[in-house]
Amino acid sequence: MEERKTQNRRLCLQRRAILKMLAVAPVAGWMPMATLAAQVAKSMPEHSATPEYAATGDDGQGAADAYQPKVLNPHEWRTIQALSDRILPADEDSPSATEALVPEFLDDWLDYQRGELLTEVRYGLAWLDSECTRAFQRNFVDCASGEQTQILDRIAYSQRAAPEDARAVAFFNRLRDLVLGGYYTSELGIRDLPYLGNEPQNGWQGCPTPVLAKLGLA
Repeated sequence: MEERKTQNRRLCLQRRAILKMLAVAPVAGWMPMATLAAQVAKSMPEHSATPEYAATGDDGQGAADAYQPKVLNPHEWRTIQALSDRILPADEDSPSATEALVPEFLDDWLDYQRGELLTEVRYGLAWLDSECTRAFQRNFVDCASGEQTQILDRIAYSQRAAPEDARAVAFFNRLRDLVLGGYYTSELGIRDLPYLGNEPQNGWQGCPTPVLAKLGLA
């Protein structure tokens, strides 16, 4: 497991280059998040101004070799982990987003980009907490699965979203793109793809007959 984590982290710079295209299209119309953040400030855990935080286990104890988030505070880190696994949960064939170290990639990418993207993500995380607090009296990460689904369904399908949720829809679309991009440029995610790139061949036998038939060229 540790070797797999090391290999994933070595791909960081390569994954940054691959995903630069995801950051060049700004999301227009984002408003300052101060008002929204203030609404949920009482429910947010206290945190240090230092941008380095130790990831902790269920027992709340930091491990010496745990990933150190660069820009996300402990509450944001837990929320990103929960969101990543809601977007890409584990199934019988594939690992979850957190198993593929997608939250680590997201934090690193946010540290690299900063600026508007980081503001958008923090706005969206605050929006989720605000809506969950309004509906269920607790933050998103502390809600039951069904409660999380109820809130996410409002912003996961842009065609059905209410106009007042437009900014949250834009946040979720951007985050979903980053989660998918981070997953499918990780070692585990690449294994999950049906196409793994060019491979050396001993010889060329031509285009397979079923493909030619489908194209009407048989």
